[in-house]
Amino acid sequence: QLQLVESGGGLVQPGGSLRLSCAASGATLDSYAIGWFRQAPGKEREAVASLSASGGSTNYAPSVYGGFTISRDSAKKTAYLQMNSLKLEDTAVYYCAASSNRFEGIIAATFESHGVDAWGQGTLVTVSS
Repeated sequence: QLQLVESGGGLVQPGGSLRLSCAASGATLDSYAIGWFRQAPGKEREAVASLSASGGSTNYAPSVYGGFTISRDSAKKTAYLQMNSLKLEDTAVYYCAASSNRFEGIIAATFESHGVDAWGQGTLVTVSS
């Protein structure tokens, strides 16, 4: 059974960078689309990025487009979210998720509608001066 564990969160100043990792166990990530989500205090969960199962298609929420990059290293069974030019409003708990849906056109906003096979436990990112 696929399990996901996030890491890499922490405290960073505005304008800084962090790279979040999502390590898989129980299965490889090659057969899964990956989604990254975040939830800020008092707000609903927001989808921020997605990567299709083939790895050929990425999608980003407008709020992070140009600053965040989603990727996957199949050999390491790990997905990543590179976050650059971080802003105060990027403060949130970040979660990764995996879906066995192989739709190439999967996008972040509707990722959950395709079915989620596993969620990570979350990692806290705090952007503060």
